[in-house]
Amino acid sequence: MEEKTFFERVYEIVRKIPYGRVTSYGAIARIIGSPQSSRMVGYAMNAAHSLEDVPAHRVVNRNGLLTGKHHFQGTHLMQQLLESEGIKVKDDKIVDFKHVFWDPATAKE
Repeated sequence: MEEKTFFERVYEIVRKIPYGRVTSYGAIARIIGSPQSSRMVGYAMNAAHSLEDVPAHRVVNRNGLLTGKHHFQGTHLMQQLLESEGIKVKDDKIVDFKHVFWDPATAKE
């Protein structure tokens, strides 16, 4: 059986992020066994925009900042997608980040 690429492993986790929740680049990097690869997770998210089944808008930095927003079409698309799921965003930062944060390491399948 063929081993999955780094990007495929990232997308597998991102697809599991529940509606109305977010996670961080670092949390994804840790769960796939590459804790020093947060930036690579960001590259994977940037490459995911053509994949309709990968909710890249649900991945933010460790402080809840929408650091990937410039990779979405339109000025505020990432924020609009998050807000459509009930997530409040102010000044490009998720309000009550700890409450909506989804940790893949402790999530139940």
